[in-house]
Amino acid sequence: MQIAFLGDVMLGRLVNDYLETAGPAYPWGDTLPVLRRADARIANLECVLADGGKPEPGKVFTFRSDLKNVRSLVSAQIDLVSLANNHVLDYGPDALREMLPALDRHGILHAGAGADLDSARRPAVRRVGATAVGFVAFTDNQPDWEAAPGSPGVYYVPVPDRGERVGELLELVERTKSRVQLLIVSAHWGGNWGSDAPPEHRALARRLVDAGADVVFGHSPHIFRGVEVYRNRPIIYGAGDFVDDYAVDPVERNDFSFIFLLGTDGGRPRQLRLVPTLIAGFQARLAVRNAWDVAGRMSRLCGELGTGSSWNAGERCLEIPLA
Repeated sequence: MQIAFLGDVMLGRLVNDYLETAGPAYPWGDTLPVLRRADARIANLECVLADGGKPEPGKVFTFRSDLKNVRSLVSAQIDLVSLANNHVLDYGPDALREMLPALDRHGILHAGAGADLDSARRPAVRRVGATAVGFVAFTDNQPDWEAAPGSPGVYYVPVPDRGERVGELLELVERTKSRVQLLIVSAHWGGNWGSDAPPEHRALARRLVDAGADVVFGHSPHIFRGVEVYRNRPIIYGAGDFVDDYAVDPVERNDFSFIFLLGTDGGRPRQLRLVPTLIAGFQARLAVRNAWDVAGRMSRLCGELGTGSSWNAGERCLEIPLA
């Protein structure tokens, strides 16, 4: 089984404008053949899909894409999205309520935000072949958006924890792992910049693996961070930006990212293959001329975390063994 992970997918603002005339597959560029070879595709949806709602007063960056652009997710065969992030409520609860049934109608599972605390915390489960894959999503961004009984919001867990929320998250991971073969925990954590994995993220990620997570899928920073292998499980500390309209920092290079391809033997991770990508013209593209610029940076960051990697020139990907 092969699962493709994508970092932040932001279809609002100029991407949304472009989709007024471009086909729904436009944001994925020439990455679609790679995505379609996977058995499942998972992304962080860094916007709300809705036609209604009002932008949150005082919030500088608000991302909304027209509801019809759910077809863009369908065109890439996205199976599951994390909604636990700091943009899903940019246009208020009404826009969130508009998006959720649209995702449901198109068979796109979601986790991390919902109409109340129970739904925000509820894991998504999809059977991929003979393997039941579970997905839990949380964020440490936007504490004011925390879901509560009877109130919509995100599944908020502060990192580091100052209460009982981390304990409750670990219990949720344990319970979910007991009914699935492969468990993914999605973490939208930390600030926008910095390539080093914060110590508090590393500590929590290991606790998540100890509790039953087979993959920790981190995102939120606009640039990718290294991958750590702990107990033969991959910890992606930051997947970076996959599609957006952001200005590019010439040093941080927030236009660089990867398709993270996880190969598994049933519920056991075996290998992680990273296919370099870049953002240009409001779409994701396979990195060609500068593939090693992207992969070499990741290889260095992985090395700093004690993770070995090798460049496969034939497949044009960075390979990280897990077993």
